[in-house]
Amino acid sequence: MDWLKIQRALHEHGFNPGRPDGFFGPKTEKALKRFQNAHDLEHDIAGELTLAALFAAGKGEANLNIPTPKTGLKRIIMHWTAGADGVNSLERSHYHLIVDRMGKVHTGALKPEANVNCRDGQYAAHTRALNTGSIGVAVDAMAGAKESPFEKGDYPITKVQVRALAEAVADLCKTYGIPITRQTVLTHAEVQPTLNVKQRNKWDITWLPGMPRPGKPVEVGDQLRELIKAAAL
Repeated sequence: MDWLKIQRALHEHGFNPGRPDGFFGPKTEKALKRFQNAHDLEHDIAGELTLAALFAAGKGEANLNIPTPKTGLKRIIMHWTAGADGVNSLERSHYHLIVDRMGKVHTGALKPEANVNCRDGQYAAHTRALNTGSIGVAVDAMAGAKESPFEKGDYPITKVQVRALAEAVADLCKTYGIPITRQTVLTHAEVQPTLNVKQRNKWDITWLPGMPRPGKPVEVGDQLRELIKAAAL
């Protein structure tokens, strides 16, 4: 890690790491965390997204200049189907993987590779204006659920389902070389606040088993990412 270059970049962005000396000390760590907070990046020391943001010409996700994996698939978006028990053909057409409430993983009608290029119309349409390069994974649950006043319905997400979801997404990350970050592994509810791609009042996935009510999208997304990281070990 070239800490001297990173320190100089932090200075250029207006985050003072102290005198550039090429060492990762307390001042550099604090400056780096302030930079990451400003860019909605995880505190991962100096991971791929942090370095890309530091050395990009502009700010924001659109200017991160993150190299696209060779597969052409660069993110995973997690959903719930808002369905009852039983994976049906409509759900299979919209998602690449579907996890039922018993934790069994079902494959969709199309493989993730179908979403590398959506121009031919043969792709899984799971996220408005963000299907290209995106793998869609869903938990089959939440039929009859209401956001406010909150009702989880008769088919809420189960703990075993969450565990299976984390394992399935971890496997996809490994297979397609997708890093586990807020920008690359996220819930449908996080798409608008994180990537600035407007959605239509989507609140999946903002509730998990044990929660009294839906939480903030990014905070719930962080919980899922921690489970996915653990499953990836």
